[in-house]
Amino acid sequence: MSKKPSFSRSCYELLSSMRFAVSLLTVLAIASIIGTVLQQGKPYTDYAFEFGQFWFPLFEKLGLYDVYHTGWFLLILCFLVASTSLCIYRNAPLMLREMRSFREHAAESSLKAFAHRADYEFAGAPQPLVRRLTEYLAARGYRSRINERDGALLIAAKAGSWHRLGYIFTHAAIVIICIGALIDSNLPLKFEELTGQKVIETRNIPQSQVPARSRLPASSAAFRGDVNIPEGSSADVIFINSGSGYLVQELPIVIALKKFHITHYDTGQPSNFASDLVIRDKRTGKTIERTIRVNHPLNIDGISIYQASFADGGTHLKIRCWPLFTDNQPFELKGSVNQTNEIGTPHGKYRVEFTDFRSFNVQKSIDNPVTSKVDAEAVSQTFFAGAGAAAIDTGNGDLRNVGPSFQYKLRDAQGQATEYNNYMLPLEFGGHWYLLSGVRHQPNEPFRYVRLPLDGGGRIDGYMRLRATLFDAAERPAIAARFVKAALAGDGTQSETLRERLTESTERVLDIFMADGFVGLANFLEKSVPKKEQKKVAQIYLKILEGAAFQAYNLSLEQAGLADAKLDAATQRFVRDSLNAVSDSFLYGAPVYLQLQGYDQVRASGLQLTRSPGKNIVWLGSLLLVLGVFAMFYIRERRIWLLIKPAAHRVLFAMSANRKTLEFEKEFTERQRDIDHLIRGR
Repeated sequence: MSKKPSFSRSCYELLSSMRFAVSLLTVLAIASIIGTVLQQGKPYTDYAFEFGQFWFPLFEKLGLYDVYHTGWFLLILCFLVASTSLCIYRNAPLMLREMRSFREHAAESSLKAFAHRADYEFAGAPQPLVRRLTEYLAARGYRSRINERDGALLIAAKAGSWHRLGYIFTHAAIVIICIGALIDSNLPLKFEELTGQKVIETRNIPQSQVPARSRLPASSAAFRGDVNIPEGSSADVIFINSGSGYLVQELPIVIALKKFHITHYDTGQPSNFASDLVIRDKRTGKTIERTIRVNHPLNIDGISIYQASFADGGTHLKIRCWPLFTDNQPFELKGSVNQTNEIGTPHGKYRVEFTDFRSFNVQKSIDNPVTSKVDAEAVSQTFFAGAGAAAIDTGNGDLRNVGPSFQYKLRDAQGQATEYNNYMLPLEFGGHWYLLSGVRHQPNEPFRYVRLPLDGGGRIDGYMRLRATLFDAAERPAIAARFVKAALAGDGTQSETLRERLTESTERVLDIFMADGFVGLANFLEKSVPKKEQKKVAQIYLKILEGAAFQAYNLSLEQAGLADAKLDAATQRFVRDSLNAVSDSFLYGAPVYLQLQGYDQVRASGLQLTRSPGKNIVWLGSLLLVLGVFAMFYIRERRIWLLIKPAAHRVLFAMSANRKTLEFEKEFTERQRDIDHLIRGR
């Protein structure tokens, strides 16, 4: 009865088995596919928006957002190193012995069992025949050895034994590549995180305030992180995304950005960008100046610096603030990207957080209006036939540069923030010009746009004066009186009662509209007017509203000391667009509109810095892998035996190969023919 193997022996057999190594490689291959398809190392907020609240925590627990640095991935790498190393330890000696072996002790019965064999007769002494055969084999790349036994001579020859090195090289390459990957994975940092010596920082604070437990020393063996450096500024740290936060990696060098260069295609899209850097070594004080470009990194003291991206570095903005729901005058504001300003409004104090600036915006269209439809079917088509006109059609659909824009968040006293994206230059649609302002309440939502019409002078002032006049409740009786006077001009038969009713209706329409826009009018009609009459009454109200708005526009011009507007098609379109914009502003979510007047752009270069001591080790492993695969697939081991029996005057020829291919069949036929010729002395 056989003895049961010990536990340690069983573990050794499992770890050194091929099936275990193949299983580990399969898991690593699947993980690598996930790491390739799913972009790694992004902020967790991006993943939360992308996958939602169900899948996001599941993927987070599995570590799919940073697959190559998860504990289970590194553990599999360690097991793969151990398993493959044991495979090499277990099988390499046998393979090396087999490479050196000529198998010159093969028995005649074994040779006769070969599928590829032949028998020959010879005459004369065997020594000249042995010499001719060995010379022939040597000329064909075979090394041979002669063994004499029982009155017979056995010539054992072989070629291509080096193919067995392919197995050794391939397995060694896997070990070397995994070791390089483990070195670059910064295992000491993972251990410090597990033991609590290092803690991920989740607060949005200046890097100088990040505590020591979230900082890594400049002597770290390996790292990969990013930093944005504005023009004229410097940095001696990078930020490493880790989990739901980040770590600050100290650098042994100081990187200063002198100038950032960017070129664009005719469409305005970036074609190339580069950074003029000044790099100072903290230890020696040595300074060098270099320019790096995309795909042309700088290597210095084991650190590779890549030109990865670009961003805004704190562009200075000149803003005009227009109050939207009062008749207050506009005021000026100066701010910078990545800074916060405070403004006062009749609705309380707000914080303006400037988040981004773009001097180029290349796109086809902006077709996401802020207007929402109402449920009042009888009036929706009438009130919204032209409302919400922020839908933009660029006509031919070609990409174009629509000019500068800036993004900001408006945060109220309760801390609730709404994000805005405002364009500096007007856009033309249908022969008319508008300024666009986008709004969204969640970062994962698309911007929805309000279209603000420009007056005949190409300015937004006319629209702002009109809306200020409409929002001034004290002016509405005068607006209604002007409208009634113009509407009933030349008709002396109208009674005073009719005039008073029309005036009252006009004021009521203005009050309802200025409280909630077209939505308010629609709700009012739905509640107050029979359904079959709603469409007719809606058309009347719309005519009253447009007529009153025209009178309000002229009133605002008179108050500004300007001439009255003529009631032509252009003015009617401007008034209608202004009403649409006023209605949309109730969904805009801000008491003030920020108009970009000018800017002094400051760019920032996005750099990625890496220290990868395992990179050269991985390159070595890759070279061995290529050599190993080449040896396994392109080098064929062939063996030939020639058993010469002088007493019987016969020669037994046998041949084998590690792979039976058409090439082997062709070579066997050729060797069989040549040996026959050599034996017969031809």
